[in-house]
Amino acid sequence: MEVVGRRRRAICVSVCLTLLLLINAANSFYLPGVAPQDFVKGDLLKVKVNKLTSVKTQLPYSYYSLPYCKPEKIVDSAENLGEVLRGDRIENSPYVFKMREAQMCNVVCRITLNAKEAKEFKEKIEDEYRVNMILDNLPLVVPFKRPDMDSLVYQHGFHVGLKGQYAGRTEEKYFIHNHLTFTVKYHKDEATDAARIVGFEVKPFSVKHEYEGEWNDKTRLTTCDPHAKRTVTSSESPQEVEDKKEIIFTYDVEFQESEVKWASRWDTYLYMADDQIHWFSIVNSLMIVLFLSGMVAMIMLRTLYRDISKYNQLETQEEAQEETGWKLVHGDVFRPPTNSDLLCVYVGTGVQFFGMILVTMIFAALGFLSPSNRGGLMTAMLLLWVFMGIFAGYASARLYKMFKGTEWKKITLKTAFMFPGILFAIFFVLNALIWGEKSSGAVPFGTMIVLVLLWFGISVPLVFVGSYVGFRKPAIEDPVKTNKIPRQIPEQAWYMNPFFSILIGGILPFGAVFIELFFILTSIWLHQFYYIFGFLFLVFIILLVTCAEITIVLCYFQLCSEDYLWWWRSYLTSGSSALYLFLYAAFYFFTKLNITKPVSGILYFGYMLIGSYAFFVLTGTIGFYACFWFTRLIYSSVKID
Repeated sequence: MEVVGRRRRAICVSVCLTLLLLINAANSFYLPGVAPQDFVKGDLLKVKVNKLTSVKTQLPYSYYSLPYCKPEKIVDSAENLGEVLRGDRIENSPYVFKMREAQMCNVVCRITLNAKEAKEFKEKIEDEYRVNMILDNLPLVVPFKRPDMDSLVYQHGFHVGLKGQYAGRTEEKYFIHNHLTFTVKYHKDEATDAARIVGFEVKPFSVKHEYEGEWNDKTRLTTCDPHAKRTVTSSESPQEVEDKKEIIFTYDVEFQESEVKWASRWDTYLYMADDQIHWFSIVNSLMIVLFLSGMVAMIMLRTLYRDISKYNQLETQEEAQEETGWKLVHGDVFRPPTNSDLLCVYVGTGVQFFGMILVTMIFAALGFLSPSNRGGLMTAMLLLWVFMGIFAGYASARLYKMFKGTEWKKITLKTAFMFPGILFAIFFVLNALIWGEKSSGAVPFGTMIVLVLLWFGISVPLVFVGSYVGFRKPAIEDPVKTNKIPRQIPEQAWYMNPFFSILIGGILPFGAVFIELFFILTSIWLHQFYYIFGFLFLVFIILLVTCAEITIVLCYFQLCSEDYLWWWRSYLTSGSSALYLFLYAAFYFFTKLNITKPVSGILYFGYMLIGSYAFFVLTGTIGFYACFWFTRLIYSSVKID
């Protein structure tokens, strides 16, 4: 038997190590999501423009909201639901290259600013807006070298301009980046001579271009030397932004052959230099899990089974009267809680949210939601949320019937509308604020209609289907009978006060995720790539285990204190971690972000409120089901006369 036990342990360890290796590999693994495109020498490469973004305002704007050079006809690219919700506005541009043919100092257009246009440029420069472009589905990046790192780091897009002094002047001026030096990297197929694009980089300059004579199609810029290695020859004079100032937009493009293959072209974008911090987070969280697992094991293997044996051996009335602990409340522990309808709704919603997160995590960790499929992650989450409605209805109906409820349609409507309704109301207010700022981040009316149709047309009917199936199932039977008269709860010690124990219970689940939370917030609010779903999936599993174990431990202590009101308390114990998440989000706002506009601050806290509320529902449901399983297990193991 000992040999068999050792073999089983060895197999378990091997499986765990294999999973860890696979998940770690998923850290950098992705499926491209789009088919590769081959280009031969001379093929046209059309650059697309995307939204203008700023970490200071968090309000995206369309590229052509500024008076940039326009093509003859502006054409919007087809966008998926996720792209629209992200505020992406992808359009064509006048920047057109020829594959593997270098171009030097090409003039795009010449404009003369009026007072309004100069003011708009100055505002965008002041708020540090960045221009985003796309070539062959690759985002434009600016490479730079950090002093503490050997490898290059990439930033999305380039700044509209800069603010500063020059030529010994004390007054600060605004300067626009009007000359762009593009670098297109390609991987060549020696057999066919075709090539695939694997990189798209830019170096922006501010240049006050000069020319001789009157402006026409044949005018030559004296500030450009097409034969020089650096085409801009007099960049000491930057292009100032002022009323009635003439601005000439130009660009260079060079092509570099690269050893990087098309399938690996996103690796440089997704490279994370902070792997050690993520592993530290994992190890730190695993220590918490091991500590809690030890406590649960002590309860289950030592205290609990000893208590069950003792209770089962009690025979005399005198001994029975001396009973203390969790068995004394067996006649009340499964008494339906107050506001049981609301608990059913929140548990059902939590099941729906858990299903959405789990499936999304699995697909993302396996590489199916690659960043090349722009907006794919958000689209997948929305659709999964809608289709998981069937599980929400089923879970809430099963619990409702166990509580002897009879109005299943009423509970179904609450499940279908309460949580989504609250989120939609907050989202609608935030969207109205964005709309008031004339930002492209505002969700169009047509998209709002699509969201409502997904909710009412798919999610709500599926909730009804799940609820109907769940309510037709036999009711879940309690392992012990419930007394008709509720037992009086004795006075509790200060540390068993519900408010105190609930707040304590949320600390460890939050502690399991807060390091990863930092990277997620940085990705969202500082517009950086996040594609380490292998780490995130591990953290999610650790969160799940931590929520379950801390709730079981505190639930056991509560029952030992003869307090049988565990239903809501189990939900709130692990769910209170959402409070710490929101407090951390506030800390992040004041220490890491430099948001200047009041509207942007409202948007930040509004979206973080939505995220914290969803986190509350998720963690609360995990804790509830863990406690539900635990109480049924221990009370079904005891002989009750």
